[in-house]
Amino acid sequence: MSGSHDNAARQPDDDAEVVPVPNGSRRSRPVRTGEPGEARVISLTRPAGAEPPTAPDMPLLRQRREELRAHIAEGRLDAVRRQHSLGKLTARERLALLLDDDSFLELEPYRRHQAAGPGLSGNRPHTDGVIAGSGTIDGRRVFVYAQDFTVFGGSLGEAHAAKIHKVLDLAIANGAPVIALNDSGGARIQEGVLALNGYGGIFRRQVEASGVVPQISVVLGPCAGGAAYSPALADFTFMVRDTSRMYLTGPDVVAAVSGHLVSHEELGGADVHGSYSGVATVVHDDEQSCLADVRYLVSLLPANYLEPAPETAEIGARDDYRPRLAEIVPAEPNRPYDMREVFAELADDGEFFELHESWARNVLCALTRIDGRVVGFVGNQPSVFAGVLDGPASQKAARFVRFCDAFGIPLVSLVDVPGFLPGVEQERGGIIRQGAQLLHAYCEATVPRIQVILRKAYGGAYIVMDSRSIGTDLSLAWPTNQIAVMGAEGAVNVLHRRDLATAADPAALRAQLVGEYTQEYLNPQYAAERGLVDDIIDPAETRAALARGLAMLRDKRKPPPARKHGNQPI
Repeated sequence: MSGSHDNAARQPDDDAEVVPVPNGSRRSRPVRTGEPGEARVISLTRPAGAEPPTAPDMPLLRQRREELRAHIAEGRLDAVRRQHSLGKLTARERLALLLDDDSFLELEPYRRHQAAGPGLSGNRPHTDGVIAGSGTIDGRRVFVYAQDFTVFGGSLGEAHAAKIHKVLDLAIANGAPVIALNDSGGARIQEGVLALNGYGGIFRRQVEASGVVPQISVVLGPCAGGAAYSPALADFTFMVRDTSRMYLTGPDVVAAVSGHLVSHEELGGADVHGSYSGVATVVHDDEQSCLADVRYLVSLLPANYLEPAPETAEIGARDDYRPRLAEIVPAEPNRPYDMREVFAELADDGEFFELHESWARNVLCALTRIDGRVVGFVGNQPSVFAGVLDGPASQKAARFVRFCDAFGIPLVSLVDVPGFLPGVEQERGGIIRQGAQLLHAYCEATVPRIQVILRKAYGGAYIVMDSRSIGTDLSLAWPTNQIAVMGAEGAVNVLHRRDLATAADPAALRAQLVGEYTQEYLNPQYAAERGLVDDIIDPAETRAALARGLAMLRDKRKPPPARKHGNQPI
C-alpha cells in the first residue's frame, strides 16, 4: 500500500513514541490521557495541542485496515499469474475449495519474518508464506494451513513455522482434524538453523497429534528435503499428477552423486509415491478433484480419538441380502475375481474410499459405511498375485489397521489368501518382519473386529488376517471356505513324496490323495467344528451378518494393557 493517505504530511509530536505501521509510513503510538475513568485516545497523527479525534476519524482507520487486509489477500499479481501458469491454484483458492463458504478464520495474517539476509532485508511480506487458521467442512471444525508459493516460494522460516506450530497446537487442544496444504521450496536458507528448528517443531507436534486427531497432508507442489517427513508422518497423503513432487534429495543432487539423470516427476512425482514408495495414499489428476476427495474423506473420520466417526441413518442392512456375492466369487479356489466388487456389495450405496489404490495391490484397504456406521475393510485381492501377502501388502494393511484402531473404527477382514509370497527376494527383503507388523497391528487392536473367510485361508497368512487365535471377535465363513496349513496339492506333495515317487501312476495317485485330503481337511465344517469359526453363512447373507455383528459389538470395551507402549516390529 502507498503512504498517501490524508495527514501523511503531518509530523508526530516530538515527545510521542514513534512506531512503524504496515504501509511503511511512521506514526505516533496512541496514548491515553485524562483523569481516571475518563479515557481519551489521541489521534495517531494529531499534532501537539490539537483536539482529540472525533467519530469521523474511525471510518478512516477501518478503511485503512480493510485496504491492508485486501492487499494481503490479493497478493502480488505477477506471482499469482506465475502460479496459475504452472497449472496450480493459489493458497487462498485452495482453501476456498476445501472449506465451507465463509467459514475460514485466518490466524496471524499480519505476521512477518524478523530475519536479515540476502533477499530478506526490506522484503517482509505479510503472512510470511503460509495461510493458517480454521474452518469447517460440512459444518465440522478442522484446522488448516496452506503454504503460499507466491511468497518466498513457500519456503519455511521461523515466523512461517510458528504459525504452523500454532495450528497444530490448536488442533490437538480442540480435538479437531488438521489438514496441511504443502507447496514449498523447503527451508529458507537465509534463516539457517532457525528454519531447521521450525521443521523439528512441526514434526514433534505431528507425533504428539498421532492417534489423537486425524492428520491429512495434501502435496500440491514441491515438498523437498526434510519437509517431506511431514506428509510421511500424516495419516493420509494426497498428491496431484504433474504438479506434486516429494523427495529428500532432488534431481541435481542425484545426478551429482550417482551420475543418473532423472526428472522431478520420475524421482518424486505423484505416481512414484502412489505406486512404488507407498507414501501417497491417494493420487489425483487435478487439484479440484483432489480437494473434493479430501472433503469426502473428512466425512468418514471422527474429529478425534474420543469421538465416534459421523454416522448416517440406518438403511436396513440387517435384512439386506445380496445374492450377487455368490456370482462375483467363483467356488473354485484358484479362479480370480475383483475383491472391490465384494466391497461394493457390502457397503452402503456401494460406496467406499480406497486407500493406496496403486500400491501393494494384492491387498485392499478402504473406509466405508455399513448401515450408516463407518467401518474399515481389509481384503485380499485374488486378481493380483492370487491375493498372496508380501512385504508391502503387509505394511499397507498394518498401517490401516492401526489407524482404524486408534480412532475407534471397527474392522472387517475379508479373507481369501493362499499364503505369503515365497522367494529369496522376499526373505531378504524382510517379509518376516513386515508380516509381523500386520500380526502386531491386529493383535493390539481393541476395536470391534469381524473376519469373513470367503474361500481359501492357508498357513501363516490365515493367522495374520485377523483369525480367531489372534483375537477377532466374530469369525464367519462361506460354504466355500478352506482353512488349512496349505492347499491340497502342496500338502500331498509334502506328505506323500515317497509314495508318489515310487507309484506306477503318480498322476492318478496324486489325484486320489488330493481328493482325500480335501474331503478330510478342507471341508467347510472343519474349522467350525473346532470352534474357530462362529458360523457358516450363505454369501448372500454377508452384508446382513456384518450389520448384525457390528450392532452386537457396538459397546465393546477392551482397555489396553498397562504399559508405556509396545515395540512394533518396524
